[in-house]
Amino acid sequence: MTQPLALVIYEKLLPGTQLVNRLQDIGYRVLTVPGADALMASAEKEKPMIVFADLVSTRAKIPEAIAQLKQNPATTHLPVVAFADERDAALQNSAREAGAMVVNEAALLPHLQQFLDQALQLD
Repeated sequence: MTQPLALVIYEKLLPGTQLVNRLQDIGYRVLTVPGADALMASAEKEKPMIVFADLVSTRAKIPEAIAQLKQNPATTHLPVVAFADERDAALQNSAREAGAMVVNEAALLPHLQQFLDQALQLD
């Protein structure tokens, strides 16, 4: 059986690598995306089951990249779980408006399975 694919975009090493490792531990193949500009092309080409995005970036506006994913007919169906520190309320709100499920960075790993279940729940 083929393992489901998760795309992960992050700059901060610690939460990003921990997320990648945890996803692999629970049976996901993981492809890290080098930057927001590559997110759309990677999602279209690789056809992941889910996208995880660290909202904090020095190189790009991640909420804008999420909005592009959600506006593209080929990727609009992809669930996006975005994470940031709880003090980044404006960043979290912009990601919600773009169509992402937003979670507190500190809660991401301890509750990863619940977030996956919620994000992948069929309507």
